[in-house]
Amino acid sequence: MSGHGTPIPMIAHRSCGLKGTAEVPGDKSISHRSLILGAMAVGETVVTGLLEGQDVLDTAKAMQAFGAEVTRDEDGTWHIHGVGVGGFAEPDQVIDCGNSGTGVRLIMGAMATSPVTATFTGDASLNKRPMARVTDPLALFGTQAVGRAGGRLPMTIVGAADPLPVRYTVPVPSAQVKSAVLLAGLNAPGQTIVIEQEATRDHTERMLEGFGATITTEVTDEGRVITLQGQPELQPQTIAVPRDPSSAAFPVCAALITEGSDILVPNIGLNPTRAGLFTTLREMGADLIYENEREEGGEPVADLRARFSPDLKGIDVPPERAASMIDEYPVLSAVAAYAEGQTVMRGVKELRVKESDRIEAMATGLRANGIEVEEGEDWWIVHGKGFGNVTGGATCASHLDHRIAMSFLVLGLASNAPIRVDDGGPIATSFPIFEGLMADLGADIRREG
Repeated sequence: MSGHGTPIPMIAHRSCGLKGTAEVPGDKSISHRSLILGAMAVGETVVTGLLEGQDVLDTAKAMQAFGAEVTRDEDGTWHIHGVGVGGFAEPDQVIDCGNSGTGVRLIMGAMATSPVTATFTGDASLNKRPMARVTDPLALFGTQAVGRAGGRLPMTIVGAADPLPVRYTVPVPSAQVKSAVLLAGLNAPGQTIVIEQEATRDHTERMLEGFGATITTEVTDEGRVITLQGQPELQPQTIAVPRDPSSAAFPVCAALITEGSDILVPNIGLNPTRAGLFTTLREMGADLIYENEREEGGEPVADLRARFSPDLKGIDVPPERAASMIDEYPVLSAVAAYAEGQTVMRGVKELRVKESDRIEAMATGLRANGIEVEEGEDWWIVHGKGFGNVTGGATCASHLDHRIAMSFLVLGLASNAPIRVDDGGPIATSFPIFEGLMADLGADIRREG
């Protein structure tokens, strides 16, 4: 059963000649942060290009519940009238974050050092995910959290009335944990310091600086030391959200494995902490070119041209690259099925605690479609069969996970028999225009029933 309603079974048939321009949605990570930091600024923040998937819409509703005024014009421009750092009001109702781990963890951080109490819940998938990785460091500020066994939602957060500044070393690479601590540090006195031993996506640091916070990053023997000066008055911004590289991954990967394809994906954010997939695909021999490279709003951007690449080779993906492409491993594994030789992915234990256990979900579905997969706690290997040799024909479980559903549909675009997913409904959480966009390119993806 989908957490978003009646299941939507979908099927992907072998296709050829994907052509055209893929206008993918705005970046989800930047969209969440635009709403949250806009709500913590004083004055009006204006956002264009916001991803209007359910995850982000749930964050917008949450900011309204905490007292910010959030409105949308007919042309898709969003306006956030913020309440200032420490200005959150106590919500009247439970905050439902739907399917979004990013949304709930960042919002918990943002309210953790204000003297308000809020209860959070989500869909069936989100309510299984661990929150202690965020609530443990938030407790150092003086925040209290009471949830279900294992630190799971529903959970009530009691914000610290007299927060303390924190120095925290992130135990595993996680932009969500880092960001939650930094957002909490905004309303703590003095300096909040976050140390990460492996670099993760740095949108929060870039955006905090853009909103006027005093924040520095220094590379030391300890790792990346991020220092934030607490209790600033954030200045409202005008933000043009670049397009999401995680969403771009699906049409790009589809083009690489679908015979005769040549597509353009414009205005994609190429932040080095996010672009690991595209680097990996090029190392595999993908015909993937960056055109019109430029910078917009402090973020590197380019247009991506992806063409059919029948001679892909399996590679060992460097473990240190995992943080820059953690959400893209499922669709990479679909591409790896069409490569010659094995693709080895290590240092990816974070995949075990996403919307689903993504290693288990992809391994099971790939095996059902004729692909040999080996797996361990923090690694997996896909034994590619080369173009034209993927059997297909199976029905794969999406596990309420948008990226799992889309990855198997991409896999089915070049398999010998169609591939089904039991529920494509969760795709709307991050990529609401996926079906129409892929159809416009020429992909044969259909709903069933």
